[in-house]
Amino acid sequence: MKLTVLGASGGVGRQLVTHALADGHEVTAALRSPQKLTERHERLTVVRADALDAESVKAVVDGADAVLSGIGQAGRHDPLRPASTSARALVEAMTATGVRRLLVVSAAPLNRAGTGQSFLTRRLFGPLLWAALKELYTDLERMESVLRDSALDWTAVRPPRLTDKPGEGRYRHAVEAGPAGDVISRADVARAMLDFVDDPQTYGHAVGISR
Repeated sequence: MKLTVLGASGGVGRQLVTHALADGHEVTAALRSPQKLTERHERLTVVRADALDAESVKAVVDGADAVLSGIGQAGRHDPLRPASTSARALVEAMTATGVRRLLVVSAAPLNRAGTGQSFLTRRLFGPLLWAALKELYTDLERMESVLRDSALDWTAVRPPRLTDKPGEGRYRHAVEAGPAGDVISRADVARAMLDFVDDPQTYGHAVGISR
């Protein structure tokens, strides 16, 4: 497939590029500072784009079979609200270009009801995380709301705590719920997102994943 990856220099974004190339896909890696991505491959095109601007995004998603975004906040406080702002830009750009499949990275604590998760996660860890990272999760919540209001075939992947450990190549997942695990590597998040690209059961849903 022809895949466009936004946020390709980030932790999940880099893994998306690496795994997509290993799977044999053609990849367009879009990022604000192309020099940050040093990977080179005959099926990789690295381009400059502003993921928060719909006009900039149109040029990099046009002709793609699917778009995968690793865009998120750089820290607890980010006035740009990158997750929700990029979601709006993507919806506008993809609607204009006729590209329908979109996968984004969200977070496990957005499963506020705690469906499928442990008692401690539901009653203790989830509320504590919301108290500490409210601004970040609120931005992700707005992002998911933008996607739910769109006509795209979207999937929001909700991982728990992320690590940079090597991927195991396996994961648990649950549609509109969360597996009991509390950690997953960024490599396995990328693996899941690529596996979900052509899985219609994930269209229009948030999908919890964990190790």
